[in-house]
Amino acid sequence: MRYTITALLASLLVLTACGRATAPADGDTAAPGAIRVAYVTNGIDPFWSIAEAGALAAARDLGVQCEVLMPPRGLVDQTRMIEALLANNIDGIAISPIDAANQVDMINQAAARAKVITQDSDAPDSDRLCFIGMDNYLAGREAGKLVKEAMPDGGSVMIFVGRLEQLNAQQRRQGVIDELLDRPVGDTNALVFDSTDFTHLDGKYTIVGTRTDNFDYGRAKANAEDAMASHPTLGCMVGLFAYNIPNCLEAVKAAGKTGQIQLVSFDESDPTLEGIRDGHVHGTISQQPYEYGYQSVAVLKALIEGDDSVIPAEGFIDVPSIVVTRDNVDDFQARLNELRGN
Repeated sequence: MRYTITALLASLLVLTACGRATAPADGDTAAPGAIRVAYVTNGIDPFWSIAEAGALAAARDLGVQCEVLMPPRGLVDQTRMIEALLANNIDGIAISPIDAANQVDMINQAAARAKVITQDSDAPDSDRLCFIGMDNYLAGREAGKLVKEAMPDGGSVMIFVGRLEQLNAQQRRQGVIDELLDRPVGDTNALVFDSTDFTHLDGKYTIVGTRTDNFDYGRAKANAEDAMASHPTLGCMVGLFAYNIPNCLEAVKAAGKTGQIQLVSFDESDPTLEGIRDGHVHGTISQQPYEYGYQSVAVLKALIEGDDSVIPAEGFIDVPSIVVTRDNVDDFQARLNELRGN
């Protein structure tokens, strides 16, 4: 079974209803014996700043010391951070793996010394205790539906992403492709990933390419510029990571092609939400990163205290995605600002 956020919160309230402790203030050291956890991202991005706010809020609410780490240079930095945490006897780690297939040994070594869960992107073959996040494949299909809404008569589509080594990137991309090709929804645990781009049999939608940028924002914008130059009739850009569509939007504006090229995004960066309000971005799929941070800290605390009941049978705590369009963007932004403390 999957746990939803509502069910998980109910179980955690039982754990914390009596004697809620106060987390150490920023800059203070943890009291002797305090639970110490780390929230490790897969890069630096405004998306992760929202998740960080959730993690630190949970730390305050639950009396946990939480350190948020964002690797600036990818896998090497992330590995170094995990090694340092283990050397300092961290109690629990929530990690978003950068390259799940090649990080199994590292995650297993960490899991032998601390409570380890994954969030945002999973490493299902590792010894992690559970995964907190959305179903990235189904979210990809929701993005594909937005493409269909934006281009009901069909057209060519280019996909943009930071890196394809991450499982969540692979799953989102496959969801977009399968939705545009009208494939049935199957078992998301038994996906076969398409390694190439191709044309729909009836010619309605064409996936003309997938461009990666390795979290380089300048390259992300250059990829969009190159896509427009290489495909003059390009109809839609789909960005799988938070920063992709803001950079695509800059390129599209500079080329004078707003309204001609449709934009579909993931996540909730301010330029994306502003683009939705302006009518320049058709919509975005939000992962609720605040919940990623909050629930990761809450689950780690429960596990460290010996309560394994927070782990569902399938090891998947589902944070539902939210489709944001012009119809609901103002309400979504207001709620996001509230969570950020703005």
